[in-house]
Amino acid sequence: MDQLTDTGRTPPATTSPPVAGLRLAISLFFALDGFLFAGWVVRIPAIKEQIDASAGALGLALLGVSVGSVTTMLLTGRLCRRYGNHPVTVVTAALLSLSIALPPLTHSALQLGLVLLLFGAAYGGLNVAFNAAAVDLAEAIRRPILPSFHAAFSAGGLAGAGLGGILAPHLGPLPHLLLLTAVGLLVTALAGRVLLRAPAPGPGGGPHPGRADAQPGRARPATGRVRLFITVYGLITLCTAYGEGALADWGSLHLSEDLHTGPGVAAAGYAMFALLMTLTRMSGTWLLEHLGDTPVLVAGGCLAAVGMLLGALAPNLWLVFAGYALTGLGLANVFPIAVGSAGSLGGSHGVAVASTLGYTGILLGPPSIGFLTEGFGLPTALTTIAALAALAALLGHLVHRGRSRTPA
Repeated sequence: MDQLTDTGRTPPATTSPPVAGLRLAISLFFALDGFLFAGWVVRIPAIKEQIDASAGALGLALLGVSVGSVTTMLLTGRLCRRYGNHPVTVVTAALLSLSIALPPLTHSALQLGLVLLLFGAAYGGLNVAFNAAAVDLAEAIRRPILPSFHAAFSAGGLAGAGLGGILAPHLGPLPHLLLLTAVGLLVTALAGRVLLRAPAPGPGGGPHPGRADAQPGRARPATGRVRLFITVYGLITLCTAYGEGALADWGSLHLSEDLHTGPGVAAAGYAMFALLMTLTRMSGTWLLEHLGDTPVLVAGGCLAAVGMLLGALAPNLWLVFAGYALTGLGLANVFPIAVGSAGSLGGSHGVAVASTLGYTGILLGPPSIGFLTEGFGLPTALTTIAALAALAALLGHLVHRGRSRTPA
């Protein structure tokens, strides 16, 4: 079926030096994406003060990132099929690096929202392009390496947030974000040279420019059944991204308001979740090679469901910390598995569909938790993360059964 099937795996292809360089270059783009996005997020309070925006006006402006991302993801899939995943990755990374310096130049919520539309478009496009490039490479070397790329994204996010925390007291938003632009363009230039010189890898462990399947826009079968499987994988990404987005925005608040902790302890709770997610993604390739994608996906969804129930409902601080850690451990590899499987079925279009649905989950999570909190309280609202994690596990099991019955 694909390089992530649970049984009958083909032995991994030998990783040649060009492929090793390609893997490093794609990893750098994943890390850069997380680094830049986290660097922008930590400066939001300063930008709010700069433009003198109310909370409501700022919320509408921040929606520009989401609107820009979602509207360009499917378009990026078409661009990848036409021009190739590598060139689109390099162009969107350069645009993201440039656009991150624009928010400090704005003077109103309207201007900020328009700037963030561009930032979001570059962010969404880059996510589709480098995920599609990563899927191609994973198929070429016949190893389930997508979790390692997503670990690079998580590590980049932690680095970006940490650097922002250090620089924020000493630098204004403009010099800080200009520094990030310089870092982004430097990484794009260095890693982009590797991507632009290397043709898309073909099956067998390395780039094969003469193969039809190594060319930009290679077609993959798109039967109704295949489209259904891609959509289900997209729903799995939605379920897990909902949890990531909701816990990022509300996890610390639960600790501070419901368990009456200080701000440092509250922040440590989310840090625990993020750290466990990063570490687990680092070991994701090993897990997938030894256990298979469906067992890891199903077990991860179930573990996240149990962890989030504990994190939401436990009355003890350390039990909540343990619940957050289990949630990060469980969710870590579900998103990469789903995106990789969608990409194996549908190429860059499959990645675009799964990414779009996943980003929709990130959009739905925080406001849904807020709405439910008003009616039922925050602990009960957080249990929806557990419910959707369990649904992701169920969908993973069902789609595996369906694909097992489908002739290759």
